[in-house]
Amino acid sequence: MTDGENARIMRSPSGLPTAARALLSETDWSSLQHAYGPAEDIPVALCSLVHEDPEVRSEALAVLDMAVLHQGSLYTVTAPAALFVAAVLHHPMGLAEHEGHFPWDGGPPRSLRAALLRWLGLVAESAAYGEDPARDRRDWDWAPWHDTPRRERDPDELAALHACRNMRPALYDAVEPFLSSPDPHVREAALGAAVPLLSAPGLTDRVPRAAALLRDRLGPEAGRRERAGVARALGAWGMDTSDLLADSDPAVRVCAALRPAPADRPRALAVLLDALRDPRTTDSWFPEPLPGLDGWFRFTVLCSALAVAESFEEVAAVAVAIVAARGASVVDHERGPILLRAFPAGYDPTHPLTSAQRDLLRAFVDTDESTGGIGRNALWFQAAGLPEDRDGVAALL
Repeated sequence: MTDGENARIMRSPSGLPTAARALLSETDWSSLQHAYGPAEDIPVALCSLVHEDPEVRSEALAVLDMAVLHQGSLYTVTAPAALFVAAVLHHPMGLAEHEGHFPWDGGPPRSLRAALLRWLGLVAESAAYGEDPARDRRDWDWAPWHDTPRRERDPDELAALHACRNMRPALYDAVEPFLSSPDPHVREAALGAAVPLLSAPGLTDRVPRAAALLRDRLGPEAGRRERAGVARALGAWGMDTSDLLADSDPAVRVCAALRPAPADRPRALAVLLDALRDPRTTDSWFPEPLPGLDGWFRFTVLCSALAVAESFEEVAAVAVAIVAARGASVVDHERGPILLRAFPAGYDPTHPLTSAQRDLLRAFVDTDESTGGIGRNALWFQAAGLPEDRDGVAALL
């Protein structure tokens, strides 16, 4: 885009609401940073989000993904950019179809509004990371070394983090109306943003209203994907999902079981373990991951089952079967978390192995030649205080 085109976009941003115009004029963009340097180029990209040319809009969305929130990292420009995005969600151009800018952007064309809501959800997830370590450990992608002390954040990092956390009430106010959108893609993207936003400590008072809105989407006319997403959201916010543990759809039951109330723990664990006995079917429920999730759905189910179980013995039969499945299980997202759950306080050579621990280690030894399950899991074995090679593990049996 030429300097002349940039100047034209900034002179006549089509139909921008007052809040968006104020952000453009009142923010000192040159004092802010994105992934590649000073952020004085970001106002043009923001105005380009509502440009009439679909290619210009697509390039602007790419700037949000690659510069403003690069690989989930927050920058000092992220908060004002997100507030601008929130301010233009109602813009008429939001109805325009959007295709991905990059070759790896899969999925069918969706509206610009859905794409912007999805991006706000990613910002909210990044802002929430590290806020609740217990919650982070329930994520399918968590590993024990994620809890090691980080280097001290520099002032810009801290400023970016605090700004993104402080703006969450404003973001949620912008997102909430779209939880009832007639467009299912927009509703899903709004829900994907609402889940991490309402998980923030200062927004719990908004949860009952949001839950009531979502409960209206649980009728039989809604599809599996939407009903399951609602069940997951309600559980993530600590709402009662006991009625959904008996739903006729197994995918809805499992999503309701991911974060059960204490009274529902035994039923929820049974639902999760049942899903893990048939992982191929469980993965087939959501070929495209639900918002806020990634990877195969069974990873999320397993992570929740390991967290819900009061002891390893409760999940041992299913866990050992997963490890014994040879090439079918995945190192960091199945075998590793299972190992750490079996030895939550680390292996203690002064105490004999339990029967369940012995069965698990035997499965690792028996399948090691075909899967490399011990060597490839060395960091997990180290975290569990166990030998990091086959002979060392076999000597314990």
